[in-house]
Parts: sequence; C-alpha cells; structure tokens
Amino acid sequence: MTDSTVPLILSGERSRTIAEIEDRAARAAAGLRALGVGEGDAIALHLRNDFEFFEASLAAGRLGAYATPVNWHFTADEAGYILRDSRARALVAHSDLFPAIEAAVPPDLPVFLVPTPPEIVAAYGLAAATEPRRGAPSWDALVADHAPLDAPPRQLRASMIYTSGTTGRPKGVRRDPPTDAQAVSAMARFGVTFGLKPDEPAIVLMNGPMYHSAPNAYGMNAVRLGKPIVLQARFDPEEMLQLIERHRITSMHIVPTMFVRLLRLPDSVRRRYDVSSLRFVVHGAAPCPPEIKRAMIEWWGPVINEYYGSTETSVPVIANSADALKKPGSVGRPLPDSRIKILDPNGAEVPQGEIGEIFIHVAELPEFTYQNQPDKRREVSHGAFVTVGDAGYFDPDGYLFLADRKRDMVISGGVNIYPAEIEMVLITMPSVRDCAVFGLPDAEFGESLCACIQPDPGRPAPTAESVRTFLCHSLAKFKLPKRVEFVDQMPREDSGKIFKRKLRERYL
Repeated sequence: MTDSTVPLILSGERSRTIAEIEDRAARAAAGLRALGVGEGDAIALHLRNDFEFFEASLAAGRLGAYATPVNWHFTADEAGYILRDSRARALVAHSDLFPAIEAAVPPDLPVFLVPTPPEIVAAYGLAAATEPRRGAPSWDALVADHAPLDAPPRQLRASMIYTSGTTGRPKGVRRDPPTDAQAVSAMARFGVTFGLKPDEPAIVLMNGPMYHSAPNAYGMNAVRLGKPIVLQARFDPEEMLQLIERHRITSMHIVPTMFVRLLRLPDSVRRRYDVSSLRFVVHGAAPCPPEIKRAMIEWWGPVINEYYGSTETSVPVIANSADALKKPGSVGRPLPDSRIKILDPNGAEVPQGEIGEIFIHVAELPEFTYQNQPDKRREVSHGAFVTVGDAGYFDPDGYLFLADRKRDMVISGGVNIYPAEIEMVLITMPSVRDCAVFGLPDAEFGESLCACIQPDPGRPAPTAESVRTFLCHSLAKFKLPKRVEFVDQMPREDSGKIFKRKLRERYL
C-alpha cells in the first residue's frame, strides 16, 4: 500500500521519490542549458507516462522553456510537423517509440532516449529489447553528466499542448508565464476543479496519457504539490480496481469511456474490490451519458465530478455528483471567476435554452496564442471571450448543457444534428465497445449520418438494423444513421478518445 506521507511515483514494480525526480530534473536542466536551451524554447516529449515525462517537464520549467508533449500515436509526418512547428530544441523519447518517427526528426535536433520500462513492455506486448540503440544518447547519461542547475528557476510556463487537430493540423497553445496573482488563482481553481489541494493528503492514480491537456495539468500539478502518484501503464478496468484497493487511491482523472468499461465488468468482479478510499474522481474530455454517470455514483458514491474546459480556456465549469443527479446531462455551472456567453453566428447572445456557440472568459488566466498562427488566435476571439467551437445552451437555473462541437455538427436536409447526442446513446448499447458518429457528403441531403462501431467481442455481434432499432427508442428518426460500419479497432488514443478525423477520412 502506498503511504501518503512518502512523496514518490510508482510504476509497476519500480518507484522513484519526487525528491529524486526533482534532482534529476535539475541535472537535466543543466545539460539542456549547455545545449543552448533557454527561456521560451520548446522541449519535445515523445513519451508514455513514466518518471522521465515528469523529469523532462520539470527540467523545461527550470529553464523557463515549454515542455511540448507529442502524441505517441502520431505518424512520423504528424510528429515531425509538431517538432518543426514548435521549433523544439531537444527531443526526449521512449526507445520503442522513436524508430517510428525517426525519419521525420530534424537532423540537427538533439535526441535523448529513455529505456522502455518492463511494465509498459508487458502492457503493450512489445518486444523484450527496450534499451536505447547503441550509440544513441540517453536521458540517463544527460542526467548523470551534469550537476544540478544552480541558477534560480525561470518563470514557470504551462506545457505547450497541441490541440487534437479535428480539422487539419494541430495548433500549439503557447501561454504566457503567469503573474503572481495568476499563479495563485490557477492553483485555487485547480483545487476546486481537480480536487488536489496543498494542505490535504492525496494518493493519485494516473492512467490518462499526459500528452493531453487535462491529464498533463493534473499529473504535473500533483507532482509539484508532492502528492504520491501511481501510474497505470495501460488502462484495464479490473487492474484499475486492484490499484485503487492496493494503494488506497483517493484521487483520479479519468474519461467516460473508462466508466463504461468499468460498468461492463461482471458484478462479482466489481464487488471484489474496496474503493472506499476514493474522495475526488474527476472526468472530462467527452460527454458522459447520464445513466452511466448515475450508475458510477451509485457504485462509488458522491465522489464523481465533471469539468468542462479546453486547452485554450482552462476549466471554467464544474459539476459535482449532486449536480449530475439534479441536472442529468449538464456539465455544471460556471465558476465564480468564469463568464460564458452563448452566441449566434452574428455574435449576438441567444435566448436562454437555445443552442449557440460557447464563448468563455476566465479571469486571471495568462494570455495565449497559437504557435506560429496569431491569425488563428484572433479567429476564435469575441472581445475578451474565446471559443473552441463547442455548441451548447443554458437552462433556467444556469446549468450549461453541451450539444456538440460546432464543426462536428451535421446539417442533413437543412436540419442541425449533433453527433455527440447519438454517441451518448449508442455507447450504452451492450454490444458496442466504442463508437463514433459523423457526417458524410450526401447528394440528396447535403450530409448524412454514418455510425462507426467497434463491437464488444464478448457479446453477440450487432447489425446495422439492431443499431437503428436500439437508437430509435431514444432518438428521433432523422437522427438515425443512414450508414453503419463495423471495425475491429478504432483509431483512438489510450484515453479512449477517437481520432474522428482519421476515421471519417476512411469513408470519404
């Protein structure tokens, strides 16, 4: 069992204290500074969740540089674009991931390789050889060859996260370093939205990939607060329950897909594990069907919390378990430091209850721009307010409900259809493991709906007709997919988030 008084990070059978990680980060910072890395530069991380992810991020912070995670599911072309666009001054990569992107790495970019640890090798069924290739510089050598950086830390910058790129290339969100007041405000907001506070003990479980904005903020703030962290190499629902019981986990950031898979465990398995240590479980990143949320609250108690936000806006909205039961489907109400407007295409506020584009302003949030794309930053602004293209509405009690991303909305026969609404119903179909709904060109209607489904191998295979029959109990006929496709695997990330753009391209 993990002792909350011992600040360390566990991964499989390995452990490293946070003090050791901070010391190694200071040594790495000295080595990177010797290479010329300085304030405002970028250090790219092509790493799974591992000790070195924390070390490299903290080293970047010591130098006033931007830690820039690269989604390790990316192709060489996609990863190479981020390395070039961020103007990375160094790359830190797991040894098993590097060969797939090596051809796209700029020839003058220093690369430091990290041995892929045994728990990740086992979780992903990798080849046993995990050591960096002979002659390649290693992260361990960079750390060992330098004394800790003795210069005072520069102004701390948030990681430069590249947004998911639903429509085209991802954009790097490059945020100014915070003022003292902004730093205090950010820490207070983090305590409210993610449940980790300096004066309260916590033991954290991390299994969401830290190349995503929210898991990155969650993990990095946890380590800066000195909270013990347990890393799960790859999400598996029963193993997660085992880790919660074994280490008396109090705090987690997860995604709705994980709820679905947890609830599909047999009752005998779910009852086998003690989850009473949980105090604050927070989720976001995708809509959560109300019945899924209700079932999790019944199982785990009133510890389930939901946030709404983005890399660009931070977290302006939070909903606790009571909110979820009172207002099923809502993502909550704005925090006191946040303002939200629902606007029509002309920039006018829509009447209460009507769907429009969501614009957000969070006080004391450092300004951002998109790396190398200042025009894109202006395109998402309405005065002091910013949008990421989401659509939604407020109810009479001030609760925010999401419809879908504006750019994902399908217009079929002149009718607006929001795929997220269909996905929230479809994911509850017992024979569906994962799903995505999107629009395809249609000569008659302009667009028509396509549902792409990954069946659950443990259940009878669904058919297109059974899918439509299931949906018609909850949705109007015009929302039923005209086309239903079945795939063995979705192009998705470990978090369960699906690369909808890549999926849609298959059928265009």
